Amino acid sequence: MERRLYSGRDVKRAHSIDDLRAMARRRLPNFCFEYVEGGAEDEATLRRNRDVFGEIAFLPRTLVNVEKRNQSVTLFGARSASPFMIGPTGYSGLMFREGDVKLASAAAAAGIPFVLSNVSTVALEEVVRRAGGRVWMQVYMYRTREFLAKLARRAQAAGIEALVVTTDSAVFGKREWDLRNYIAPLKLDWRNKFDVLRHPRWAANVLWPHGMPRFANLGDLLPPGQNSVKGATITLGQQLDPSLSWDEIRWLRDLWPNRLIIKGVLGAPDALRAVQAGVDGIVLSNHGGRQLDSAVSPMDVLPEVVEQVGGKLSVMLDGGFRRGSEILKAIALGADAVLLGRATTYGLSAGGQAGAERAIEILQTEIDRTLGLLGCPNIAGLDSGYLRYLRHASPLPQTRTQARHAHDEALLA
Repeated sequence: MERRLYSGRDVKRAHSIDDLRAMARRRLPNFCFEYVEGGAEDEATLRRNRDVFGEIAFLPRTLVNVEKRNQSVTLFGARSASPFMIGPTGYSGLMFREGDVKLASAAAAAGIPFVLSNVSTVALEEVVRRAGGRVWMQVYMYRTREFLAKLARRAQAAGIEALVVTTDSAVFGKREWDLRNYIAPLKLDWRNKFDVLRHPRWAANVLWPHGMPRFANLGDLLPPGQNSVKGATITLGQQLDPSLSWDEIRWLRDLWPNRLIIKGVLGAPDALRAVQAGVDGIVLSNHGGRQLDSAVSPMDVLPEVVEQVGGKLSVMLDGGFRRGSEILKAIALGADAVLLGRATTYGLSAGGQAGAERAIEILQTEIDRTLGLLGCPNIAGLDSGYLRYLRHASPLPQTRTQARHAHDEALLA
């Protein structure tokens, strides 16, 4: 008998991120879902982000007391209830009304950080005030440096904990499946216009009564009257700076007094440059498979990056995470935390804040269960000794810390 995902609307009955994805697919018009779902060109990077998890298997311990389990971690000196957070996802207000506030509120309720997208449709001050919790903010390095300086001052005054600078979008990737929905820039073809009419729940929630949502944090970067989601996109693309270099990161480091994180690193050489630039953390990321096609997965380079810079700054990553067990594989390889993009966006798209909360709850429950089944009651004790690569069934490379501990134990034996 063919297995089917949940086909109703009650997010409480969703048992996996895939259930929420199916619910989102039914609720969103095609052009919105394609924006969330699609990757660049042949989508090889998109597939790699998912395939990599299947190459790593667990090696559990038995007869371990796992009655009490702890999945909390410490990020920048503060406790986070789980080893993941909601990462920056653009156009959340197009998936659900005030989607940025809904996601931030869900994160705060769960005790995890939230990263607000630069292209949010709710003012950053409003998000912080209404959601509470730990709010970080993602920014791009636009050609107009004064705009970024003003945005940084706003963020600092509002209580934003960290700036997350996306560095892999100096040139836009080509997302062909998304582009096919339009006959001209941001002008839907007739098939997609009719499809919008077939989704009255979405239209009533997002478009009524003011039409397309408007960007709330881009200020004088945009021409007068061009701050709608539809009108601003082309202008934003023109404002991205292909001359971006490490000099701009050092400029921002001098300007911004709080935590500074670089998102878009994909290797040890750039991770070492980040240390030299004085940033507090990096996010290993290929932009969810939406920029360079045939790029490595962040999981592919995580061990070597941790080997080179672990302990010198926080190492986080994103890319394809759909299960709590997959998050634990990243933690076992030395990551400090995982950023979620599509997983929580599926929840938001399926049911607003309740859907986002359900996505978080599913992942937290999966992490708790997996820790118990691994025989590892405290996430702090999870390391690569709990993993095996299926390609050659041998232990994963030890980090320097693990090698030092093994050497110490040998001396004591």
